[in-house]
Amino acid sequence: MAEPEEESSLVEYGIEDRPPRSTSVVLGVQHYLTMVGANIAVPLILASLMGMPADVTAKFVGTFFVVSGVATLAQTTFGNRYPIVQGAPFSMLAPGIAIVTAAPVLSGFPDWQSKLLFLQGAIIVAALAEVAVGYLGIVGRLRSYISPVVVAPVVTLIGLSLFSAPQIVDVNAEAAGAQQNWWLLLLTLGLIVLFSQYLRDRSRAFSLFPVILGIAGAWLVATVLSVTGVYAPGSIGYVDLNAVASADPVYAIYPFMWGMPQFQTSFIVGMFAGVVASMVESFADYHAVARLSGVGAPSAKRINHGIGMEGLMNVFAGVMGTGGSTSYSENIGAIGLTGVASRYVVQIGAAVMLVVGFVGYFGQLIATIPDPIVGGLYIAMFGQIVAVGLSNLKYVDLDSSRNLFVIGLAIFAGMAVPAYMGAVGDATTFQQGLATVPVVGDVLATNAVGGTFYIIGTTNMAVGGVVALFLDNTIPGTPEERGLADWERIAEGNDDFQSAYDRFVRKDGGAAESAD
Repeated sequence: MAEPEEESSLVEYGIEDRPPRSTSVVLGVQHYLTMVGANIAVPLILASLMGMPADVTAKFVGTFFVVSGVATLAQTTFGNRYPIVQGAPFSMLAPGIAIVTAAPVLSGFPDWQSKLLFLQGAIIVAALAEVAVGYLGIVGRLRSYISPVVVAPVVTLIGLSLFSAPQIVDVNAEAAGAQQNWWLLLLTLGLIVLFSQYLRDRSRAFSLFPVILGIAGAWLVATVLSVTGVYAPGSIGYVDLNAVASADPVYAIYPFMWGMPQFQTSFIVGMFAGVVASMVESFADYHAVARLSGVGAPSAKRINHGIGMEGLMNVFAGVMGTGGSTSYSENIGAIGLTGVASRYVVQIGAAVMLVVGFVGYFGQLIATIPDPIVGGLYIAMFGQIVAVGLSNLKYVDLDSSRNLFVIGLAIFAGMAVPAYMGAVGDATTFQQGLATVPVVGDVLATNAVGGTFYIIGTTNMAVGGVVALFLDNTIPGTPEERGLADWERIAEGNDDFQSAYDRFVRKDGGAAESAD
């Protein structure tokens, strides 16, 4: 059995702790507020590209919250059992956009519905492959090749890659002449910093609820300015309360509500590339949440069950008609800010989101949170994730030029290659360029090869992870130098993690055998 890591002094509630129920409800909602921007942004982007009507879009957003609630409960109960919120993945958004842009129109269906059915089909099949990768133990077997030299840049890139999130700097909006509401963004950031850092010792409420206090304070200010006419309708920072009042009270959300999924091979291959990128990000997320929760690095068994459950929940997401599901880095940043790593808290929050996802008023109320407020929240959380990534270097010999070379090149490549891909344009343009490569151009330009390279190449942590993994395992270095010796000392063993099968099936079977 592994020697346990010394619990972080920043942890208020550990993974196994169960705060009072009333406190847990507020803490759980706070965890979900950290990911609300992304969980709304993904469906809104897809809905806009599909030309989805406004009333259908509202239901579409609600479905994402229902899927998020179910997926989080499944992961925290039957999967890796880490306190990680599951939600709509940006890593699968790029192939999703490609699919809804290129999908044909089915006879008898509106354009948006046809596109959504092809998206559903691609997610379901690609997710089945993820289920196999997880439960066959493929990802877990790679763990022996992954040292802190690899994990540090990958986790760091999760935070760095999100510095240009549209809620912080919307390049397209600024190109069109719009300006970010920087003072509202800085107000949100300032309140979160004030509560989480300067006032955390003054009151337990400040240390436990800095995120929800910061968001609520900034939202109230924006609402007052909107009601008094300082912010005009449509301006950045405007809070539209009329939209809440006019929302549908309840949405009917159920499997295959948009129709039966459609399957096309090229779309499935492209979506699998997004699933691969999602698995890389989740692998790093598991290490980050373990680090912040004050426990040892995850075992191969825990990683396998986590990826396998993400695959099952992606299948569920496809059945329900959303854009997929994955572990959320935003939620991990919230653990760093609040010190609340309780699985029970996250489960309570998931149950709340599952219920309110059916309530139209709630979805519209959440949608009134202005982007600058979400942007201020993101800056605080993503900076925390960067720091968590770098903290893995405590196990590494930083006097080794070999380690410095691998870490530096991985981070630089993880930022530079996706920036190049963004300058190239979309997957089709990239494949057209590959077609000009002598001899192998025809192979590279296919969706299976070129499309996969494009999706992975646009994902910062995937690029950085591949570079770091290759260099760290080919450049000579001792286990002590790479941090493997110290890491293995504190990492949990496979026996330390009990899967759902161990806890429910095998336990009952053992009890029955003992009785006999």
